[in-house]
Amino acid sequence: MPKFAINTVAILSVSLFAVSCSPPGSEGGATPTGGRGGRAGRGGGPVPVVTATAVRKDMPVTVPAVGTVEAMSSVTIRSQVTGQLTAIHFTEGQDVQQGEPLFSLDSRQLKTSLLQAQAALARDTATLRNLEGQQARNATLFQRGLISKDVFESQQASVAALDATVEADKAAIETARLNLAYTEIAAPIGGRTGALGAHVGDLVRANDTTPLVAINQVAPIYVTFAVPGRFLSEIRRYQAQRPLSVVAASPDPANAEISASASATGVVTFIDNSVDATTGTIRLKGTFANADRKLWPGSFVRVTLNLTTSSDAIVIPATAVQASQDGQFVYVVTADKTVDMRKVTVERQQGGEIVIAEGIAAGDVVVTDGQLRLTPGARVMEGGAARGGGPSGAEGGPRGAASPSGRGR
Repeated sequence: MPKFAINTVAILSVSLFAVSCSPPGSEGGATPTGGRGGRAGRGGGPVPVVTATAVRKDMPVTVPAVGTVEAMSSVTIRSQVTGQLTAIHFTEGQDVQQGEPLFSLDSRQLKTSLLQAQAALARDTATLRNLEGQQARNATLFQRGLISKDVFESQQASVAALDATVEADKAAIETARLNLAYTEIAAPIGGRTGALGAHVGDLVRANDTTPLVAINQVAPIYVTFAVPGRFLSEIRRYQAQRPLSVVAASPDPANAEISASASATGVVTFIDNSVDATTGTIRLKGTFANADRKLWPGSFVRVTLNLTTSSDAIVIPATAVQASQDGQFVYVVTADKTVDMRKVTVERQQGGEIVIAEGIAAGDVVVTDGQLRLTPGARVMEGGAARGGGPSGAEGGPRGAASPSGRGR
Protein backbone atom coordinates (compact mmCIF):
# COMPACT_ATOMS: atom_id res chain seq x y z
CA MET A 1 0.00 0.00 0.00
CA PRO A 2 1.31 3.51 -0.75
CA LYS A 3 2.61 5.48 2.19
CA PHE A 4 0.31 8.50 1.67
CA ALA A 5 -2.78 6.21 1.80
CA ILE A 6 -1.69 4.74 5.15
CA ASN A 7 -1.24 8.24 6.61
CA THR A 8 -4.71 9.29 5.43
CA VAL A 9 -6.39 6.35 7.10
CA ALA A 10 -4.56 7.02 10.36
CA ILE A 11 -5.62 10.70 10.39
CA LEU A 12 -9.29 9.81 9.78
CA SER A 13 -9.22 7.25 12.60
CA VAL A 14 -7.79 9.78 15.08
CA SER A 15 -10.42 12.37 14.07
CA LEU A 16 -13.33 9.98 14.58
CA PHE A 17 -11.95 8.92 17.97
CA ALA A 18 -11.66 12.57 19.05
CA VAL A 19 -15.25 13.32 18.06
CA SER A 20 -16.64 10.29 19.87
CA CYS A 21 -14.79 11.22 23.04
CA SER A 22 -15.65 14.92 23.04
CA PRO A 23 -17.27 16.08 26.35
CA PRO A 24 -20.97 17.18 26.60
CA GLY A 25 -21.57 20.75 25.66
CA SER A 26 -18.81 20.81 23.03
CA GLU A 27 -19.53 21.61 19.42
CA GLY A 28 -22.02 19.19 17.88
CA GLY A 29 -23.25 17.67 21.18
CA ALA A 30 -26.77 17.94 22.73
CA THR A 31 -27.22 20.65 25.36
CA PRO A 32 -29.25 20.09 28.57
CA THR A 33 -31.18 23.28 27.98
CA GLY A 34 -32.56 22.10 24.69
CA GLY A 35 -31.07 22.00 21.29
CA ARG A 36 -31.62 19.50 18.66
CA GLY A 37 -33.69 16.85 20.37
CA GLY A 38 -33.44 18.18 23.96
CA ARG A 39 -36.24 16.73 26.27
CA ALA A 40 -35.40 18.03 29.72
CA GLY A 41 -37.10 21.41 29.36
CA ARG A 42 -40.32 20.28 27.66
CA GLY A 43 -43.44 21.19 29.74
CA GLY A 44 -41.38 22.95 32.38
CA GLY A 45 -43.12 26.36 31.87
CA PRO A 46 -46.58 27.41 33.12
CA VAL A 47 -49.51 25.72 31.39
CA PRO A 48 -51.92 28.10 29.59
CA VAL A 49 -55.49 27.59 30.80
CA VAL A 50 -58.86 29.32 30.82
CA THR A 51 -60.34 30.09 34.24
CA ALA A 52 -63.58 31.28 35.81
CA THR A 53 -64.54 32.43 39.28
CA ALA A 54 -67.11 30.59 41.39
CA VAL A 55 -69.97 32.93 42.27
CA ARG A 56 -72.80 32.89 44.77
CA LYS A 57 -76.17 33.72 43.25
CA ASP A 58 -79.81 32.68 43.03
CA MET A 59 -80.39 29.73 40.71
CA PRO A 60 -83.75 28.47 39.46
CA VAL A 61 -84.74 24.84 39.97
CA THR A 62 -86.14 23.70 36.64
CA VAL A 63 -87.24 20.58 34.79
CA PRO A 64 -86.51 20.46 31.03
CA ALA A 65 -88.87 18.78 28.58
CA VAL A 66 -90.01 18.75 24.97
CA GLY A 67 -93.53 19.98 24.31
CA THR A 68 -96.09 20.27 21.56
CA VAL A 69 -98.14 23.40 20.92
CA GLU A 70 -101.88 22.76 20.82
CA ALA A 71 -104.76 25.08 19.98
CA MET A 72 -106.89 25.77 23.02
CA SER A 73 -109.96 25.14 20.87
CA SER A 74 -110.25 23.77 17.34
CA VAL A 75 -113.51 23.77 15.36
CA THR A 76 -114.23 22.35 11.91
CA ILE A 77 -117.02 24.22 10.12
CA ARG A 78 -119.59 22.15 8.23
CA SER A 79 -122.92 23.16 6.75
CA GLN A 80 -126.07 21.92 8.48
CA VAL A 81 -128.21 22.37 5.36
CA THR A 82 -127.76 21.62 1.69
CA GLY A 83 -127.42 24.52 -0.69
CA GLN A 84 -125.21 26.38 -3.10
CA LEU A 85 -122.38 28.43 -1.59
CA THR A 86 -123.02 32.03 -2.61
CA ALA A 87 -120.48 34.06 -0.59
CA ILE A 88 -117.32 33.70 1.51
CA HIS A 89 -116.76 36.58 3.94
CA PHE A 90 -113.09 35.99 4.86
CA THR A 91 -109.78 34.96 3.33
CA GLU A 92 -107.73 31.87 4.13
CA GLY A 93 -105.50 32.34 7.17
CA GLN A 94 -107.44 35.34 8.44
CA ASP A 95 -108.12 35.91 12.14
CA VAL A 96 -111.85 36.01 12.84
CA GLN A 97 -113.87 36.93 15.91
CA GLN A 98 -116.64 34.89 17.45
CA GLY A 99 -119.93 35.58 15.66
CA GLU A 100 -118.27 37.02 12.57
CA PRO A 101 -119.93 35.82 9.30
CA LEU A 102 -118.02 33.20 7.33
CA PHE A 103 -120.25 31.72 4.59
CA SER A 104 -123.59 32.40 2.92
CA LEU A 105 -125.69 29.72 1.19
CA ASP A 106 -128.56 30.08 -1.27
CA SER A 107 -131.62 30.56 0.96
CA ARG A 108 -134.43 30.78 -1.61
CA GLN A 109 -135.63 27.22 -1.25
CA LEU A 110 -135.59 27.40 2.53
CA LYS A 111 -137.52 30.66 2.47
CA THR A 112 -140.16 28.91 0.36
CA SER A 113 -140.31 26.09 2.88
CA LEU A 114 -140.88 28.63 5.64
CA LEU A 115 -143.75 30.22 3.70
CA GLN A 116 -145.32 26.80 3.17
CA ALA A 117 -145.11 26.02 6.88
CA GLN A 118 -146.68 29.36 7.75
CA ALA A 119 -149.52 28.76 5.27
CA ALA A 120 -150.18 25.30 6.71
CA LEU A 121 -150.39 26.80 10.18
CA ALA A 122 -152.87 29.43 9.02
CA ARG A 123 -155.04 26.78 7.34
CA ASP A 124 -155.07 24.43 10.30
CA THR A 125 -155.67 27.27 12.73
CA ALA A 126 -158.78 28.34 10.79
CA THR A 127 -160.04 24.76 10.69
CA LEU A 128 -159.46 24.40 14.41
CA ARG A 129 -161.47 27.51 15.19
CA ASN A 130 -164.34 26.17 13.13
CA LEU A 131 -164.27 22.84 14.95
CA GLU A 132 -164.07 24.56 18.32
CA GLY A 133 -167.24 26.51 17.44
CA GLN A 134 -169.02 23.34 16.42
CA GLN A 135 -167.85 21.68 19.64
CA ALA A 136 -169.37 24.48 21.71
CA ARG A 137 -172.71 24.10 19.94
CA ASN A 138 -172.62 20.30 20.21
CA ALA A 139 -171.99 20.56 23.93
CA THR A 140 -175.34 22.40 24.32
CA LEU A 141 -177.11 19.85 22.16
CA PHE A 142 -175.54 16.99 24.10
CA GLN A 143 -176.75 18.44 27.37
CA ARG A 144 -180.26 18.61 25.98
CA GLY A 145 -179.95 15.02 24.72
CA LEU A 146 -180.35 15.98 21.11
CA ILE A 147 -177.11 14.22 20.00
CA SER A 148 -175.63 10.98 21.11
CA LYS A 149 -172.59 10.68 23.33
CA ASP A 150 -170.60 8.98 20.55
CA VAL A 151 -171.10 11.92 18.20
CA PHE A 152 -170.09 14.38 20.94
CA GLU A 153 -166.93 12.48 21.88
CA SER A 154 -165.95 12.04 18.22
CA GLN A 155 -166.28 15.80 17.80
CA GLN A 156 -164.01 16.33 20.84
CA ALA A 157 -161.38 13.99 19.40
CA SER A 158 -161.36 15.87 16.11
CA VAL A 159 -160.79 19.16 17.92
CA ALA A 160 -157.90 17.68 19.96
CA ALA A 161 -156.29 16.15 16.84
CA LEU A 162 -156.50 19.41 14.95
CA ASP A 163 -155.09 21.26 17.93
CA ALA A 164 -152.05 18.92 17.83
CA THR A 165 -151.74 19.55 14.09
CA VAL A 166 -151.55 23.27 14.76
CA GLU A 167 -148.75 22.70 17.27
CA ALA A 168 -146.92 20.57 14.68
CA ASP A 169 -147.31 23.38 12.16
CA LYS A 170 -145.74 25.79 14.65
CA ALA A 171 -142.81 23.39 15.10
CA ALA A 172 -142.44 23.10 11.33
CA ILE A 173 -142.21 26.88 11.11
CA GLU A 174 -139.47 26.95 13.76
CA THR A 175 -137.58 24.22 11.87
CA ALA A 176 -137.87 26.17 8.62
CA ARG A 177 -136.64 29.32 10.34
CA LEU A 178 -133.73 27.41 11.88
CA ASN A 179 -132.76 25.91 8.51
CA LEU A 180 -132.97 29.35 6.98
CA ALA A 181 -130.64 30.69 9.69
CA TYR A 182 -128.18 27.90 8.87
CA THR A 183 -127.66 29.47 5.44
CA GLU A 184 -125.62 32.17 7.20
CA ILE A 185 -122.63 30.47 8.88
CA ALA A 186 -120.84 32.48 11.57
CA ALA A 187 -117.64 31.75 13.50
CA PRO A 188 -118.45 29.78 16.69
CA ILE A 189 -115.11 30.80 18.25
CA GLY A 190 -112.47 33.44 17.68
CA GLY A 191 -109.30 32.21 16.05
CA ARG A 192 -107.33 31.76 12.87
CA THR A 193 -108.87 30.18 9.80
CA GLY A 194 -107.20 27.47 7.77
CA ALA A 195 -107.51 26.36 4.15
CA LEU A 196 -110.89 26.53 2.44
CA GLY A 197 -112.65 23.28 1.62
CA ALA A 198 -115.22 24.82 -0.75
CA HIS A 199 -115.56 27.83 -3.01
CA VAL A 200 -118.32 30.09 -4.25
CA GLY A 201 -120.66 28.15 -6.54
CA ASP A 202 -120.03 24.74 -4.97
CA LEU A 203 -122.97 22.67 -3.80
CA VAL A 204 -122.57 22.26 -0.07
CA ARG A 205 -124.25 19.26 1.51
CA ALA A 206 -125.46 18.97 5.06
CA ASN A 207 -122.86 17.40 7.38
CA ASP A 208 -120.47 16.68 4.53
CA THR A 209 -117.27 14.79 5.43
CA THR A 210 -115.12 17.61 4.02
CA PRO A 211 -115.30 20.68 6.27
CA LEU A 212 -115.69 24.13 4.82
CA VAL A 213 -112.85 25.44 6.99
CA ALA A 214 -111.17 24.82 10.33
CA ILE A 215 -110.63 27.46 13.01
CA ASN A 216 -107.89 27.18 15.64
CA GLN A 217 -107.87 29.35 18.72
CA VAL A 218 -104.24 30.45 19.02
CA ALA A 219 -104.51 33.14 21.70
CA PRO A 220 -104.46 31.86 24.39
CA ILE A 221 -102.84 28.55 23.50
CA TYR A 222 -101.69 25.31 25.17
CA VAL A 223 -98.26 23.68 25.31
CA THR A 224 -98.46 20.01 26.27
CA PHE A 225 -95.36 18.29 27.64
CA ALA A 226 -94.38 15.29 29.76
CA VAL A 227 -91.92 15.12 32.65
CA PRO A 228 -90.62 12.09 34.59
CA GLY A 229 -93.09 10.89 37.17
CA ARG A 230 -90.53 11.21 39.97
CA PHE A 231 -91.00 14.99 39.84
CA LEU A 232 -94.74 14.77 40.52
CA SER A 233 -94.51 15.24 44.29
CA GLU A 234 -92.27 18.31 43.90
CA ILE A 235 -94.50 19.77 41.20
CA ARG A 236 -97.59 19.41 43.37
CA ARG A 237 -95.79 20.80 46.42
CA TYR A 238 -94.54 23.91 44.66
CA GLN A 239 -97.82 24.40 42.77
CA ALA A 240 -99.66 24.50 46.11
CA GLN A 241 -97.51 27.52 47.04
CA ARG A 242 -97.85 29.50 43.81
CA PRO A 243 -98.66 29.03 40.10
CA LEU A 244 -95.78 27.30 38.34
CA SER A 245 -94.33 29.19 35.40
CA VAL A 246 -93.25 27.41 32.23
CA VAL A 247 -91.12 28.74 29.38
CA ALA A 248 -91.42 27.51 25.79
CA ALA A 249 -88.60 28.27 23.38
CA SER A 250 -87.45 27.41 19.88
CA PRO A 251 -86.29 23.79 19.52
CA ASP A 252 -83.00 24.96 17.95
CA PRO A 253 -80.50 25.34 20.83
CA ALA A 254 -77.68 26.17 18.39
CA ASN A 255 -78.94 29.71 17.90
CA ALA A 256 -79.40 31.16 21.37
CA GLU A 257 -80.52 34.55 20.07
CA ILE A 258 -83.36 33.06 18.04
CA SER A 259 -84.35 30.79 20.94
CA ALA A 260 -84.47 33.73 23.35
CA SER A 261 -86.48 35.94 21.00
CA ALA A 262 -88.92 33.12 20.23
CA SER A 263 -89.51 32.14 23.85
CA ALA A 264 -92.80 32.65 25.67
CA THR A 265 -93.82 32.34 29.31
CA GLY A 266 -97.01 30.79 30.65
CA VAL A 267 -98.37 28.98 33.68
CA VAL A 268 -99.13 25.31 34.35
CA THR A 269 -102.91 24.85 34.27
CA PHE A 270 -103.26 21.08 33.96
CA ILE A 271 -101.66 18.01 35.53
CA ASP A 272 -102.87 14.65 34.27
CA ASN A 273 -104.63 12.35 36.73
CA SER A 274 -102.23 9.44 36.22
CA VAL A 275 -98.64 8.61 35.33
CA ASP A 276 -98.17 6.83 32.01
CA ALA A 277 -97.13 3.30 32.98
CA THR A 278 -95.34 2.66 29.67
CA THR A 279 -93.10 5.74 29.76
CA GLY A 280 -93.08 6.65 33.45
CA THR A 281 -93.97 10.24 32.62
CA ILE A 282 -96.86 12.49 33.52
CA ARG A 283 -98.50 14.92 31.12
CA LEU A 284 -98.87 18.63 31.90
CA LYS A 285 -100.26 21.62 30.05
CA GLY A 286 -99.12 25.21 30.17
CA THR A 287 -101.38 28.05 29.11
CA PHE A 288 -99.77 30.94 27.19
CA ALA A 289 -101.35 34.27 26.29
CA ASN A 290 -99.59 34.13 22.88
CA ALA A 291 -100.66 37.63 21.94
CA ASP A 292 -97.61 37.95 19.68
CA ARG A 293 -98.28 34.57 17.98
CA LYS A 294 -94.83 33.16 18.83
CA LEU A 295 -96.37 29.72 19.43
CA TRP A 296 -98.06 27.92 16.56
CA PRO A 297 -100.30 24.83 16.82
CA GLY A 298 -98.52 21.57 16.01
CA SER A 299 -94.97 22.85 16.48
CA PHE A 300 -92.42 21.36 18.87
CA VAL A 301 -90.79 23.53 21.54
CA ARG A 302 -88.21 23.20 24.31
CA VAL A 303 -90.01 23.52 27.62
CA THR A 304 -88.52 24.63 30.93
CA LEU A 305 -90.71 24.09 33.98
CA ASN A 306 -89.68 26.44 36.81
CA LEU A 307 -90.28 24.87 40.21
CA THR A 308 -88.52 27.26 42.60
CA THR A 309 -85.32 29.28 43.08
CA SER A 310 -82.36 28.30 45.25
CA SER A 311 -80.81 31.30 46.98
CA ASP A 312 -77.05 31.74 47.56
CA ALA A 313 -76.02 28.80 45.39
CA ILE A 314 -72.35 28.28 44.50
CA VAL A 315 -72.19 28.23 40.69
CA ILE A 316 -69.34 27.45 38.27
CA PRO A 317 -69.28 26.73 34.53
CA ALA A 318 -70.14 23.14 33.63
CA THR A 319 -66.87 22.77 31.71
CA ALA A 320 -64.90 23.12 34.95
CA VAL A 321 -66.12 19.81 36.37
CA GLN A 322 -64.11 16.73 35.43
CA ALA A 323 -64.72 13.05 36.18
CA SER A 324 -62.34 10.44 37.53
CA GLN A 325 -62.51 7.00 39.14
CA ASP A 326 -62.76 8.70 42.53
CA GLY A 327 -65.62 10.98 41.49
CA GLN A 328 -65.99 14.49 40.14
CA PHE A 329 -63.36 17.16 40.71
CA VAL A 330 -62.20 20.58 39.60
CA TYR A 331 -58.80 22.25 39.35
CA VAL A 332 -58.63 25.29 41.63
CA VAL A 333 -55.99 27.95 40.95
CA THR A 334 -54.23 28.96 44.16
CA ALA A 335 -52.62 32.28 45.05
CA ASP A 336 -49.19 31.17 43.81
CA LYS A 337 -50.61 30.31 40.35
CA THR A 338 -50.51 26.56 40.89
CA VAL A 339 -53.50 24.24 40.71
CA ASP A 340 -55.05 22.07 43.38
CA MET A 341 -57.27 19.12 42.39
CA ARG A 342 -60.36 19.36 44.58
CA LYS A 343 -63.23 16.87 44.80
CA VAL A 344 -66.70 18.39 44.51
CA THR A 345 -70.29 17.33 45.02
CA VAL A 346 -72.56 18.45 42.19
CA GLU A 347 -76.11 19.33 43.18
CA ARG A 348 -77.50 19.86 39.68
CA GLN A 349 -76.76 21.35 36.28
CA GLN A 350 -78.67 24.32 34.94
CA GLY A 351 -77.88 24.90 31.28
CA GLY A 352 -74.17 25.67 31.00
CA GLU A 353 -73.74 26.15 34.75
CA ILE A 354 -73.40 23.70 37.63
CA VAL A 355 -74.53 24.20 41.21
CA ILE A 356 -71.91 22.88 43.65
CA ALA A 357 -73.09 21.44 46.96
CA GLU A 358 -69.65 20.85 48.50
CA GLY A 359 -66.00 21.43 47.65
CA ILE A 360 -65.99 24.97 46.23
CA ALA A 361 -66.47 28.36 47.87
CA ALA A 362 -67.49 31.65 46.31
CA GLY A 363 -64.47 33.44 44.87
CA ASP A 364 -62.48 30.29 44.06
CA VAL A 365 -60.86 30.40 40.62
CA VAL A 366 -61.42 27.17 38.68
CA VAL A 367 -59.97 25.95 35.41
CA THR A 368 -62.55 25.63 32.64
CA ASP A 369 -60.27 24.72 29.71
CA GLY A 370 -56.87 23.01 29.49
CA GLN A 371 -57.40 20.43 32.26
CA LEU A 372 -55.86 17.55 30.28
CA ARG A 373 -52.40 19.11 30.63
CA LEU A 374 -52.65 19.62 34.39
CA THR A 375 -51.51 17.68 37.43
CA PRO A 376 -51.85 18.76 41.06
CA GLY A 377 -49.28 21.46 41.81
CA ALA A 378 -48.72 22.42 38.18
CA ARG A 379 -48.07 26.09 37.49
CA VAL A 380 -50.59 27.78 35.19
CA MET A 381 -51.19 31.03 33.41
CA GLU A 382 -54.27 32.54 31.82
CA GLY A 383 -53.89 31.87 28.13
CA GLY A 384 -56.98 30.54 26.29
CA ALA A 385 -55.49 27.17 25.33
CA ALA A 386 -57.57 24.61 23.55
CA ARG A 387 -58.40 21.58 25.64
CA GLY A 388 -55.56 19.09 25.34
CA GLY A 389 -53.35 21.38 23.19
CA GLY A 390 -50.58 23.92 23.64
CA PRO A 391 -50.69 27.58 22.77
CA SER A 392 -49.69 26.80 19.22
CA GLY A 393 -52.55 24.31 18.90
CA ALA A 394 -50.28 21.30 18.41
CA GLU A 395 -51.68 17.90 19.22
CA GLY A 396 -50.63 15.79 22.15
CA GLY A 397 -50.69 18.28 25.06
CA PRO A 398 -47.24 18.89 26.60
CA ARG A 399 -45.51 16.87 23.89
CA GLY A 400 -46.46 19.55 21.36
CA ALA A 401 -45.05 22.47 23.39
CA ALA A 402 -41.85 24.33 22.52
CA SER A 403 -38.65 23.60 24.44
CA PRO A 404 -37.29 26.22 26.89
CA SER A 405 -34.63 27.25 24.40
CA GLY A 406 -37.36 28.10 21.90
CA ARG A 407 -36.55 25.30 19.48
CA GLY A 408 -39.06 22.53 18.92
CA ARG A 409 -38.06 18.99 18.62
